[in-house]
Order: sequence, then structure tokens, then C-alpha cells
Amino acid sequence: MAKKILFVLTSHDKLGNSGEQTGWYAEELAEPATVLARHGYELVFASPKGGKAPLDKGSIEAAKDHPNTVAFLANKEYQHMVDHTHKIEEFIGREKEFEAIVYPGGHGPMFDLEHNEAALKVTAAAYEAGKVVAAVCHGPIALTDVLLKDGTHLVKGKHVTGFSDDEERAVQKETLVPVLLETKMRQLGALYTKAETDWGPKVVTDGRIVTGQNPASAPAFGEAIHAAIQAAHHGHAHK
Repeated sequence: MAKKILFVLTSHDKLGNSGEQTGWYAEELAEPATVLARHGYELVFASPKGGKAPLDKGSIEAAKDHPNTVAFLANKEYQHMVDHTHKIEEFIGREKEFEAIVYPGGHGPMFDLEHNEAALKVTAAAYEAGKVVAAVCHGPIALTDVLLKDGTHLVKGKHVTGFSDDEERAVQKETLVPVLLETKMRQLGALYTKAETDWGPKVVTDGRIVTGQNPASAPAFGEAIHAAIQAAHHGHAHK
């Protein structure tokens, strides 16, 4: 039986009240998905509403020089999976079927994955069951409200990264998102770090929590997920 990884995508395609389109960011799904598929994992896609998970159209142009992303977007099997995602609710109580739960970014998750109860339940249960929890760019917003059985926040005291407040200001979206990711993580007691320069790659692994900062981090983020799964199986990541 193939080992499975659950990618949780956004169902949200509007950027606040700006009239701009958003969704999941091409590279942040395609790069880690490609890496993990090559490592032999079976990929399963979910979203809050199920069905078609909207792609951030701006991210297609941004990825034109990234062969893995171009190939992913042209792959009919992957496109079918993205257009027919499972509802996250289906996986409540089924977290043991997966090696990792992965949240790609894009601005969409800021609107529908911060407080999504089904996603929070699946993520908490997966982590408590010894699985890897991973998120890149804006994806880590989905980890910020995850509470463990002892009532503490998953990210408290953990080394993490994610889309920085400076990067949000650079793209002039800081007034459109409900909350600033870096600020919220710091408020929760997460040990947040970022690359020395905006848009530089940065991936942080803390036991079974893997986070990446931005699109440039996506390929290394995929490899880090695989490494964390391997470590968890060998008992090195139990904290």
C-alpha cells in the first residue's frame, strides 16, 4: 500500500474586498507534490468546500520558469484531483491513513483555513498520532489555531517560518488579509525566523512540524517533509 499525504487546499478565490482573484499558489502545491510523488507517496487533495480548489491565476505566470510547476499544471490527472477535491470533513478520524498533512499557500488560506474546524481537528489529531504537519508561505495560518490535547497551541515554542510581514507589505496586501501571519505566530509564542532577504528560500523543521516561508522555499519544503517523515518513522522526532 502506498503511503499517503493529504494536501489541504483553499476553497477561497477572492482577495478580501479588493476585487482581485486568489486561491492556492501554483508553486507551493506543485513543487512539494512533485517531490513527494517522486519519493513514492500517493497524494490526496482536500479543501473546505470540496470540489474545485481555485488556483491563484497570478501564480501561473510567476511559475513559468519552473519546469515542475509547469508540468504539474499541465498534468491531467493532477488537474482532475484539484478540480475534485475531497471535503476536509471526510478525513476527521482518518488521520492515521496519512504520513503528513500539508498546507500550500496562496492568499486563499488566510480566509478559509485559519478557523476551519474540520482542518484544525484533522491537523491536531494527525500531530498527536505522530504524523508530520507541514505548511508553506500563507499555509501556516492553518496551523495557528491548532490546539493540542493539553490545551496548548501547536506552534507555541516551536521553530517555524511562513510568509513574513515585510513580504506581505511588499506585495501591498497587508490591509486585505484578516491577520498578518508572522505577527500572529509571534503572538502565540512561536519561535519565528525568516530568510535574510525577502523572497529568499527558508525552510524550518522542528520535530514533526515543517514550515516554508514563500514560493522560493517550495522545492526544499517538499524534501524537508520527506525527511521529517523518515525521521518520525525512525523515532528521532518524538518530543
